[in-house]
Amino acid sequence: MEVISADDLNLAIRAVEAGELVVLPTRRWYMICANASDRDACDRIFAGKGRARSKSLAYMLPHHAAAHDQFIMPPYAHLLASAFWPGDLAMILPWRDIRLGRKHEPVGVPNALVTMDSGPLGELALKSQVPIAATTANISDPSNTNAAGPAITTADVQQFVSEAGIDVAYCLDGGVCPLAHHLTIVDCTGTAPMLIRSGVVHQRSIQAAITPPRVRLQEGQP
Repeated sequence: MEVISADDLNLAIRAVEAGELVVLPTRRWYMICANASDRDACDRIFAGKGRARSKSLAYMLPHHAAAHDQFIMPPYAHLLASAFWPGDLAMILPWRDIRLGRKHEPVGVPNALVTMDSGPLGELALKSQVPIAATTANISDPSNTNAAGPAITTADVQQFVSEAGIDVAYCLDGGVCPLAHHLTIVDCTGTAPMLIRSGVVHQRSIQAAITPPRVRLQEGQP
């Protein structure tokens, strides 16, 4: 794995388009990325992390229009997108065309885990010629309560890559990720939003964003 600067983002873009894996920083964690329609590339992420196939990778939207074009979004989901995208919220959304969903199975079908990021990851999604799937750079081991958590430095990424035995072309150096916290996940497949996982975006903020239509946020199980 080669550590590169932000000026070399195009190297990461070309690598993902060629079927390779790359790691990019966000405010939360470093994220390992692949072509969302390349099952072999995404399978390497699942295998390296030890991540269950039932836990979808995140689908990185290039812009707001893609959300409406590709997914069924109830009115409250549009409010959440306007308030928090690009940012630290992910939504579970149904594909408009299930055939398109099947082409992007690693990010979920019939419902996908969808988000939009700022910074290098958002730029990757916008500039790449292929759709982007991403997840945190760490080994998935819920039983290990002493685990440090996802990578927040390039040194953490290098340790993850070594432990996972996974081939990564590039890691873009973004310094230390300041938040070290998860995306908030909201299920938007029903008539009302349901909080699936707490994270950077607080529950009160979500409720405030959807207050105009008098929609009440429900709490679900992770």
